[in-house]
Amino acid sequence: MSAGTPVGEHAREIVTRALASAASAGANAADAVMVESDSLEARVRGDEVDFVSQAREHTLGIRALVGGEGGFRSAITSTSDLSSPAVERMAREAVALANATACDPAAGILEEGFATDDPDLELFDPIDLEVEVDDQLRDAFAAEHAARQTDPRITNSEGSQVGAGHSRIAYGNSAGFFGCYETGSHSLFSEPLAVMDDSKQRDYWMTVARRRSELEAPASVGRRAAERALRRLGAKPIATCEAPIIFDSITAPSLLGHIAACVNGYAVYRETSYLAERQGEIIASELITIIDDGRLPGRLGSKPFDGEGQPTRRNVVVERGRLESFLLDGYSARKLGTQSTGNATRGAGSLPTAAPTNLWLEPGDATLDEIIADTGRGLLVTELIGMGFNPVTGDYSRGAAGLWIEGGEIAFPVEEITIAGNLNDMLASIDAVGSDLTWQSRIASPSLRVANMTIAGA
Repeated sequence: MSAGTPVGEHAREIVTRALASAASAGANAADAVMVESDSLEARVRGDEVDFVSQAREHTLGIRALVGGEGGFRSAITSTSDLSSPAVERMAREAVALANATACDPAAGILEEGFATDDPDLELFDPIDLEVEVDDQLRDAFAAEHAARQTDPRITNSEGSQVGAGHSRIAYGNSAGFFGCYETGSHSLFSEPLAVMDDSKQRDYWMTVARRRSELEAPASVGRRAAERALRRLGAKPIATCEAPIIFDSITAPSLLGHIAACVNGYAVYRETSYLAERQGEIIASELITIIDDGRLPGRLGSKPFDGEGQPTRRNVVVERGRLESFLLDGYSARKLGTQSTGNATRGAGSLPTAAPTNLWLEPGDATLDEIIADTGRGLLVTELIGMGFNPVTGDYSRGAAGLWIEGGEIAFPVEEITIAGNLNDMLASIDAVGSDLTWQSRIASPSLRVANMTIAGA
C-alpha cells in the first residue's frame, strides 16, 4: 500500500507520532488519518475563462479512545499543522475531549482482519501530474465550442468545467495497522442552453475517471450535452395519470442512492429504514441484482482498505430481488452483532461511518431504445428535481422532466411534473433493465422501467 515510497514514509512518521502522543496522553486506543490533496477546477463560458481555482491541503485527524465502565469514551481532533508540537498538542486535546464524553459500548477501533495485500486498482496515473492548466482549459473550451456548434439553437451556456485532483491517504491505528495509497480524479462537464421561440432549456453531460486518458473526448461531451438540451425544447406539462416510467442511466442511480441509504448499517440499527428487518427477504423484482465492490479497477469508490483498515471487498446487496447484505463499518456492525463489510469511510476530521464504495445495478440485455419501443405509453425521466424520499416508509415523490412516449416512440418533451410512488412497490414492479450501465459517480445504473407510477401534472 505504497508504505515504502517517500510519500508513504512521510505519512507513516506523522501517523506514528500521533498514535504515540495519544498513548502518552492516556488513550487506551487510537487511530489517525492523514489526507494530502491537490486540486484544480476551471470553468469557461463562450470564449472566456470564468475562473481557475487551485488548492493544496493536508489534514491530520486523530481519534482517541479512553476506556471507561462498559465501553470507550472517544473524541476526534484535526489539524493542518503537521509539525511535531502541533501533532502532540492535538493528540492531548483528543484525549482530554474523550475524557469528557459518555462511554459507548459499541465504540472502539477494530483489532483484527486488516488489509494485508496491495492490489493494483488503477487509481492514479503519475503522468497526470504533468498536465498543465492550459491543457485542462483546452479541454473545457473544446467541449464548450462543440456544444455551441451543434445547432444554431444553442445560444448560450452555463459553461463547461474541468476538474482534476490528486490525493494521498494514510491510515494507522494502535492495533498495528498502517497503510497508504494515492488516487487521482478527473472530470469534464458541459451545460449548454437551447432556445426556440419562447422555450429555453438547459441540460448537461459529463465524464469522470481516475485517469485523464480515460475521459470521454471533450467534443463528444459538448455535443451530447447540446443534444440533451435540444430535445427538451417545447417541453410542456401533461395531465395527471398513471403510467410506466423509464429512468435513464443518469436518473436511475438516484434510486440506488435511496437503497444505499436504507441498507446503511446506521439506518438499520436505528430502525430508520423500511428495510431494517428484511434481510433475506425478496424486496425487488428478480431482475434486480445490486453489488457494492471497493476493488473495481479504476472506479471512483475503489480503495485497498476502508476507513478502519479493513480490506475492501465485493458485497452482494441484492441478488435477484433478495436483500442479502447491509453495508457496515465497525461501529454499526457491533450494534447489529455482526462483522464489518469493509464499508467504513471517514475524513480526517470525522468519525468513521458506513457508505457504499462502488455501487451498481447489474445491467440487462435490452438497449434503452428497445425498452422505449416496448413501452406503449409512458414517461422517460431524464432529470429529477428536489428531494422527496422517506427511508422510514419508502414513500417517494420527486419533481421530474423527461420525454413522453406514445406507441413506443418519443412523442414530445415534458416538464413541471411530479412522479410518486413507494420504493418498495417501485422495486417490485421493475420489469425491464437496460444494458447501458453508465458510471458518472460512485453509484451507477443502467436504464430501468417501473411498470406503473403516479404522474402528477397539470
